[in-house]
Amino acid sequence: MSAVTDRPSVLERSQQRAGEVGAGVYVGLLSLVVLAVSGTIGMLLMTPWLFPSLGPTVMVLFGTPREKSARPLDAAVGHAVGIIAGIGCLFLFGMNGKPSAVEAGLSLGYILGGALSVAITAFVLHALKLQHPPAGATTLIISLGVIANPIGILSMAAAIAFTIVASWGLNALLGERPHGWRGAS
Repeated sequence: MSAVTDRPSVLERSQQRAGEVGAGVYVGLLSLVVLAVSGTIGMLLMTPWLFPSLGPTVMVLFGTPREKSARPLDAAVGHAVGIIAGIGCLFLFGMNGKPSAVEAGLSLGYILGGALSVAITAFVLHALKLQHPPAGATTLIISLGVIANPIGILSMAAAIAFTIVASWGLNALLGERPHGWRGAS
């Protein structure tokens, strides 16, 4: 039952009526809505508001909303740590300002920076007990130079914040609110 009411949430009712297909419709439709809005905002602002780590983020937030990794705090801290680790490794290995690994191909600097940024992100999140696996994609996007300029990184942070708030809000509106921002509500 939903943490908000004694009635089952829309996700629970969808799963009861149509099994995993019903739950998949819930996850798919809400993912579509949040990512389409995020992408539209980015298009209007002419900045990246739609990038690879948002896909797994909405899949976690809508598909497994009762898991600890779907808590807004875990998602926000996870992506923030990923951004910081990605920036640090981009500079540490001298890759800032160079063509991205996608454009120029992998180099030793990108390999070491990418691997270390994920390792740092995983370590910090594990130590803080704030798991959010999609943050591993966020740190790679930056440490591989795909999004590496200050405006792009700020846009990325804003899009992540929007995605977390919108996903949490939609889940809550539809009766699926097992966690508050930091824990069980």
